[in-house]
Amino acid sequence: MPSEPLLAGKVAVVTGAGKGIGRAIAEALAAEGAEVAILDRDRDGAAAAAAAIEAGGGRALAVGCDVSEPAQVTAAVERTVADCGGIDVLVNNAGITNTSTLEELTLELWSETIAVDLTGVYLMTQAALPELERRRGKIVNVASQLALRGAPKMSHYCAAKAGVLGFTRACAVELIGRGVHVNAIAPGPTETENLFGVPAETLDAIREELPIKRFATVEEIAPAVVLLASGNGDYFVGATLNVSGGHVM
Repeated sequence: MPSEPLLAGKVAVVTGAGKGIGRAIAEALAAEGAEVAILDRDRDGAAAAAAAIEAGGGRALAVGCDVSEPAQVTAAVERTVADCGGIDVLVNNAGITNTSTLEELTLELWSETIAVDLTGVYLMTQAALPELERRRGKIVNVASQLALRGAPKMSHYCAAKAGVLGFTRACAVELIGRGVHVNAIAPGPTETENLFGVPAETLDAIREELPIKRFATVEEIAPAVVLLASGNGDYFVGATLNVSGGHVM
């Protein structure tokens, strides 16, 4: 007799789910029975991801949302609750990646990166918390192995993602007594659009650093989120799963 899907009857919100890792996470959660609200500031991308899930027999809602804008975050959470009945899982995945030397790093680029990659996590968590507490839910924050290793020309990104890990641990301690589990994943180099435009010799050097000698596919990142979002993750509190091919151990 087939087992029940891990997330049957649950509602999951995934930010930045119009493409890349976020879309793979949304599809994996849907495959385990969750109804998924796909949030992305690219409304067309969100709609396409939701349509693909529904075409495969799942349930999905597309919501345009820039996670750095408080009013949009509030509206997206309210829309999800109204349409889906609540929120059981929040995956804070939305982020931007760009490079700059420290000397050339502008305050505008620093502020934009922090706003999306870190402040967006805070805004979404705060807005969804009443529902997550009511339903004893799960929060999974998508950080990066660069929060733990650092990288040249990425001080702003590394700072934002390190902030995500600190925020994860603090919220985990604060919220577990209220029934909300908070954890994170730290993906390594992954085959997404973020690699477009990176010189081939740079990619080769990064690949050579990896013990596994290859980049991840987005489908290899998603199962860690399914674990933390499901009942199988009930004993994880403030953990960071390094899905990095050995880049971080």
